[in-house]
Amino acid sequence: MPHSVALIHTIAAALGLALALGFVAARLRLPALIGYLLAGVVLGPYTPGFVADAAMASQLAEIGVMLLMFGVGLHFSWGDLLAVRKIAVPGAVVQMMVATALGVALATWWGWGLGGALVFGLSLSVASTVVLLRALETLGILDSHTGRIAVGWLVVEDLAMVLVLVLLPPLAGWLEGGQQDARGAAASATALWQTLGWTLLQVGGFISLMLLVGRRLFPWVLWQVARTGSRELFTLCVVAAAVGIAFGSAALFGVSFALGAFFAGMVMRESEFSHRAAQESLPLRDAFAVLFFVSVGMLFNPAVLWDRPLQVLAVVAIIMVGKTVAAAALVLAFRYPLHTALTVSASLAQIGEFSFILVALGASLGMLPPEGASLVLAGALISMALNPMLFHAIAPLQEWLRKRSALARRLEQRDDPLAELPMSTDARYLARQVVLVGYGRVGRRVAAALAANDIPFVVAEQNRELVEALRESGIAAVFGDAVDPVVLIQAHIARAAMLVIATPDTLNVQQIITTARTLNPSIEAVVRSHSADEARRIAQECDSTVFLADEALAQSMARHVLERTEARHQRHTGPASLHSRV
Repeated sequence: MPHSVALIHTIAAALGLALALGFVAARLRLPALIGYLLAGVVLGPYTPGFVADAAMASQLAEIGVMLLMFGVGLHFSWGDLLAVRKIAVPGAVVQMMVATALGVALATWWGWGLGGALVFGLSLSVASTVVLLRALETLGILDSHTGRIAVGWLVVEDLAMVLVLVLLPPLAGWLEGGQQDARGAAASATALWQTLGWTLLQVGGFISLMLLVGRRLFPWVLWQVARTGSRELFTLCVVAAAVGIAFGSAALFGVSFALGAFFAGMVMRESEFSHRAAQESLPLRDAFAVLFFVSVGMLFNPAVLWDRPLQVLAVVAIIMVGKTVAAAALVLAFRYPLHTALTVSASLAQIGEFSFILVALGASLGMLPPEGASLVLAGALISMALNPMLFHAIAPLQEWLRKRSALARRLEQRDDPLAELPMSTDARYLARQVVLVGYGRVGRRVAAALAANDIPFVVAEQNRELVEALRESGIAAVFGDAVDPVVLIQAHIARAAMLVIATPDTLNVQQIITTARTLNPSIEAVVRSHSADEARRIAQECDSTVFLADEALAQSMARHVLERTEARHQRHTGPASLHSRV
């Protein structure tokens, strides 16, 4: 078969079979990613029938890696990470260390070398960006504080894995060096430090160049291309930048394609056209990402499922039990609610893209045994398939724990100074006040309107750092998830005039309103929503005023709250006027 036809055969077979199996997976309410991986298994050398060109698929996968990491860089925000840094950074680091240690211990027990065990442990420690984002979007909590914690946690994991991908090649020889005499060990150590020093110098030079020059040059180039009005040129510019910077970083600085593409996305984010760049490159990025997952699936040998069932079970246990328990314990240790701990831990109970990239790198360096890639892929397939079930189990598990576990009840009622209003709180915040759930973009606008009209309000917010900042600025605020009745009680909902739910997480709105009206039957509720169907459902089931999430949401919601507060105020005190400044 001519070489060009082999390329066409590989692409056609990979995309066609990935489409079919991805569609089946989606109909079964599983991530389509599982279908792509299974397509690779079918096209791989371990199953009968047509076998795709592995070398060709590997090169196509490299482009997929570049575009995947370019997308991660485009969506990477230092601001989002800094907002949850106090929990995301230490939490991600400690959780990765726990999962890596479990994986290393397990692989060492199996008799693997140190290098293979380390690659194996690291590959089990990082979750899938694609699976996480889609799960949070499906639940409608991507923009909630809990969602931001999960995403920030994953960003820290991604950054750590980028560093691992940079350092692993120079470390490979040392990790796999075996037994040496003292002179050989000293020479090896010296060579290692020289290699590491040179590698870090190259990486530092590349990062400095991108931050000092790239963040000004490439957005300017993107602006010049956008001025032509040509959509084709704009898309070409974005893709050329992603692939060109990734290739240039590898050729000139010796860093990985993944790191180069990640920083290409980061510098493109500085442009005012970053959102358009993400949208225009999305189809091509998705197509090559599919080819990447198919190529990874080609590494999987299904025989591992019946040849090594206990090992597969152990891998799944580390991913779905070890990581989950470690993450939940860390979130609870930072004094966040049980619901937040369960949601974040469920978000991380799978592995994905970086695990596959690391497995492929470990195999190419000769560090990972052949069965290692199959075990990691088996763990990925099973954990991705079971991950949606964990999210559905959060609410019933939380309720079960509250009823049957004294420890869970103590965690919900922990001794936290931010979980209740200070004794010095003025009496005006304890009666006929507005209870404002959520202090994001919309919540801030509503709060500003209330403050401008001297209307007392209490904020209920899940972000500890934000609650601390609000109290320092003189705003009454309590920390916790408003789904928990204790949080509403601490906000003095029983004597409040109005409940305003401004959080983007609308999953538990009905439960919050039901709890509030159990404690205060006459309270009026105002809610934000994201869709007309959801707005109609909330309005009918909860007898509440609902505002759709459009551009004028914050302003119109704030105006409505002021008008209703003025009406209730007049019923209690007479026709005193409140001048709305929205």
